[in-house]
Amino acid sequence: MSRAPTLSESREVARNEVVDLPRSLNLLLADIFALYFKTKSFHWHMSGPHFRDYHLLLDEQAAQIFEMTDVVAERVRKIGSATLRSIGEVHRLQRIADNDSPHVPPTAMLAELLEDNRALLGDLRETHALCARDGDVATQSLLEVFIDEGERRAWFLHEASRAST
Repeated sequence: MSRAPTLSESREVARNEVVDLPRSLNLLLADIFALYFKTKSFHWHMSGPHFRDYHLLLDEQAAQIFEMTDVVAERVRKIGSATLRSIGEVHRLQRIADNDSPHVPPTAMLAELLEDNRALLGDLRETHALCARDGDVATQSLLEVFIDEGERRAWFLHEASRAST
């Protein structure tokens, strides 16, 4: 019986196998779900003197990230492919690492989410390039909006983490 790949193995395989747009979009979708859940988890577990500001920031960001899921999944279907079917599939494909630590300081939460959003931005740009190669302007347009939103999330996380030090 073969074992499921570890997250790092999955990430490496996923990065090396991205040759078509549906596969790339499904990898993005797995990362979007992973980032959504991590953002929401940090929102739930936030504490400290900046609690209210960070709690609200992460709630807003989580909602924006979650809104991406349906758009990406439906785009995969529109271009004629199947999309993710389970949490297990998300786990196998995600390239954004989970954080199961029982206590993460607020500044570490912000820093981790900043890096995760930057990683997602890189993956969005790679998928955008695939769209350009394949002439899929509709998907390119959607990704451009997501890139702009991701840059804003990263900017806010960067500035919030600077303010707390």
